[in-house]
Amino acid sequence: MEEDGIVITEDQASVSVNSSKVVKEKEVKPRTVPPPGNGQIIYEIDPMLRSYKDHLDYRYKQYKRLREEIDKYEGGLEAFSRGYEKLGFLRSDAGITYREWAPGAKSASLIGDFNNWNPNADIMTRNEFGVWEIFLPNNTDGSPAIPHGSRVKIRMDTPSGIKDSIPAWIKFSVQAPGEIPFNGIYYDPPEEEKYVFKHPQPKRPKSLRIYESHVGMSSTEPMINTYANFRDDVLPRIKKLGYNAVQIMAIQEHSYYASFGYHVTNFFAPSSRCGTPEDLKSLIDRAHELGLIVLMDIVHSHASKNTLDGLNMFDGTDAHYFHSGPRGYHWMWDSRLFNYGSWEVLRYLLSNARWWLEEYKFDGFRFDGVTSMMYTHHGLSVGFTGNYTEYFGLETDVDAVTYLMLVNDMIHGLYPEAVTVGEDVSGMPTFCIPVQDGGVGFDYRLHMAIADKWIEILKKRDEDWKMGDIIYTLTNRRWSEKCIAYAESHDQALVGDKTIAFWLMDKDMYDFMAVDRPSTPLVDRGIALHKMIRLITMGLGGEGYLNFMGNEFGHPEWIDFPRGEQRLSDGSVIPGNNFSYDKCRRRFDLGDADYLRYHGLQEFDRAMQHLEEKYGFMTSEHQFISRKDEGDRVIVFERGDLVFVFNFHWTSSYFDYRIGCSKPGKYKIVLDSDDPLFGGFGRLDRTAEYFTFEGSYDGRPSSFMVYTPCRTAVVYALADRDDDLETLGSKP
Repeated sequence: MEEDGIVITEDQASVSVNSSKVVKEKEVKPRTVPPPGNGQIIYEIDPMLRSYKDHLDYRYKQYKRLREEIDKYEGGLEAFSRGYEKLGFLRSDAGITYREWAPGAKSASLIGDFNNWNPNADIMTRNEFGVWEIFLPNNTDGSPAIPHGSRVKIRMDTPSGIKDSIPAWIKFSVQAPGEIPFNGIYYDPPEEEKYVFKHPQPKRPKSLRIYESHVGMSSTEPMINTYANFRDDVLPRIKKLGYNAVQIMAIQEHSYYASFGYHVTNFFAPSSRCGTPEDLKSLIDRAHELGLIVLMDIVHSHASKNTLDGLNMFDGTDAHYFHSGPRGYHWMWDSRLFNYGSWEVLRYLLSNARWWLEEYKFDGFRFDGVTSMMYTHHGLSVGFTGNYTEYFGLETDVDAVTYLMLVNDMIHGLYPEAVTVGEDVSGMPTFCIPVQDGGVGFDYRLHMAIADKWIEILKKRDEDWKMGDIIYTLTNRRWSEKCIAYAESHDQALVGDKTIAFWLMDKDMYDFMAVDRPSTPLVDRGIALHKMIRLITMGLGGEGYLNFMGNEFGHPEWIDFPRGEQRLSDGSVIPGNNFSYDKCRRRFDLGDADYLRYHGLQEFDRAMQHLEEKYGFMTSEHQFISRKDEGDRVIVFERGDLVFVFNFHWTSSYFDYRIGCSKPGKYKIVLDSDDPLFGGFGRLDRTAEYFTFEGSYDGRPSSFMVYTPCRTAVVYALADRDDDLETLGSKP
């Protein structure tokens, strides 16, 4: 709006005073994405990259070219990422405009409940870019032509025939009882029904402790849980456990529940199984009230191959949103692969990321399947050894990497507090270096090798565990690139795999977890190692930590989504589970029951999170491994101001065991895995004080003597004379 030559933005409210406009004092500065840098800092960070300068400079040149073209033709990345204001359903005072990009369609019309599904009632027109459009004026009473909550689709005459599709930019879709395909819903609730956020988004925490969650399976009952129940029941639990971030899976609508949310059909719609968009907003607002940031598990690596309710063959062509032919199909995932070199695909995906941040106030993303995106071989049947030729060659999908640079640039430019985590198993160099410096731009990489290593180790006898092997895997990450460490995630909890607790205790978990009954050697070993594995993973594995809900207390059994019998083309049959939800829930009651040994594991995980909250050791620059003794099976390291001592020996406990430390003084125990509260045997005196000796030991300037029982992990902190350190555990 322009008044007397002064430009007033929409964000600046005004009032009438003596026929003149007075703008409120608080002005909102327009958000912009900073211009590209020179992309050369990566060579200073990692001189080895200079041997691949041609590839990396070409990559950055492609990124800069796209930024320049977006600036020229779309008004910049900020405007380009608001595609939801140009495409899909747009409401104005005069009526509803609907636009859809479908260049392969020969004709198109909007159908739905509002016009009795009459394909001749509302014919759309096409522009030179393949965008179809129609305007529906308000009814005579001023109400919109399409009622809120009614079903809508676009009917197209395509090269593959007549096709009814859910609009690609639909904001909500539902599955009617007894039907398989979903229906698109025109979602535009009246103002009084729209959720209004009440709480500010928390600042990005320095160290990230993520509770990975799935709303649908978060109930203790065999059912699909709701956003409201998760808000009221699960979020307070996450806060109490000491996590500072909740990562939510399966938000984007997916017609196949058992896909864990990874076969997305409607990218802008939150899953209707758990409630309405307003319910999801209420959940996120409550998390913010509790001081939790909310990360969304976003899927831009592939899409469902559904043609009835997804993007596949949307305009009747194979190469609409996706690559055509074999390149556009992921044979292992049975899904479609985006063409990241397409202008409209870039608009769609960039706007999708922006939509969830803007409309729902998510605080960032965990990008799924990034390895599959970055390479034309998708990381399948490829073993990455760390040789740089594996990352910067003809098998790298430069278009996909450039998209990742653009989306990280957009997110961090417009939402500086937002967090991006990439699921990459390849170890791509520059992955977590800012885009301006020539990197891909993620804040964190998921340290996926750790979980695989633990499964590998758990298949071995205790006598065959190698301390050096554990240390190498936990610390094998790129300098200056932050990692999220985890001992296990949802992947290990799925049917066909085993959680760490199940690997350790197997069927004994069913009969020997009551504290008033005798345990077994398998359960005792399992409880001890479960705690040690998680603590050493947090202690050495990265700058952030992740846990999948329920695994903190060793959730028994596996996750098995409801499913029926499946007959394959070769005549073989995959048995179903009679559509049961029994294994598709989280038994939080087991962790809460103080008469079960699960409770001790939960309390230890809680103490571990609160220890990190107090000392911030994951983000400390000081890390030193002073001992990895293969004979004693002992690992000693410093992280921040703490000294960690792990004794993995199955029978040997060591008295007067000398450990090195960097600072002289008095040390006390601040966390003891053998504490009875944590299901331990209480072999240590938590009130004991440990005084250092002068003189070098294990490469450290000072040392002190400890008792380290077998299969225990103990954390020591330097105690000032006036500082009475709190030991996390049972009261002495």
